[in-house]
Amino acid sequence: MTKTVLTALALVAALSAPAVYAHGTKAGKDDHKASTDVVKEQKPWGIAGDATQVSRTIDVSMMDSMEFQPSSLTIKQGETIRFIANNQGQVLHEFVLGTSATNDEHAKMMIKFPGMEHDEPYMAHVGPDEQGEIIWTFNQAGDFDFACLIAGHYQAGMRGTISVLSGS
Repeated sequence: MTKTVLTALALVAALSAPAVYAHGTKAGKDDHKASTDVVKEQKPWGIAGDATQVSRTIDVSMMDSMEFQPSSLTIKQGETIRFIANNQGQVLHEFVLGTSATNDEHAKMMIKFPGMEHDEPYMAHVGPDEQGEIIWTFNQAGDFDFACLIAGHYQAGMRGTISVLSGS
């Protein structure tokens, strides 16, 4: 009887433990994630893209000076971009696509819950001297943003702009 109760308690504890997710995926030699199970949800700034549809690759560097290089990008509506986010610093950074409003809101949440992690196709959580990858289709014209939403980084100005030009 005691063994059954302990087994049941262990099962309840295991099932109620919070899940931990990582932003994006690593690119390159350390990429052991073979999953292609990306949730494709339309966002104001586009939708998760397919690797087979990539139009071009854009390398973005993230530095401990709280900067992205380049800090502004121009993309044509309909392009599928492979972003390679290179963390050239010594601290954790992230590359998050969004609007000013969504990034502002998420940055506030990151201050309240600094250990918060997600598994969204428009985010790459990148450790020091590592790379992250995002494949994104910009099917909406407009002005959008990218940012590092780690507490303090966004507030220090670690953000950039994306201008998506109408396809017509």
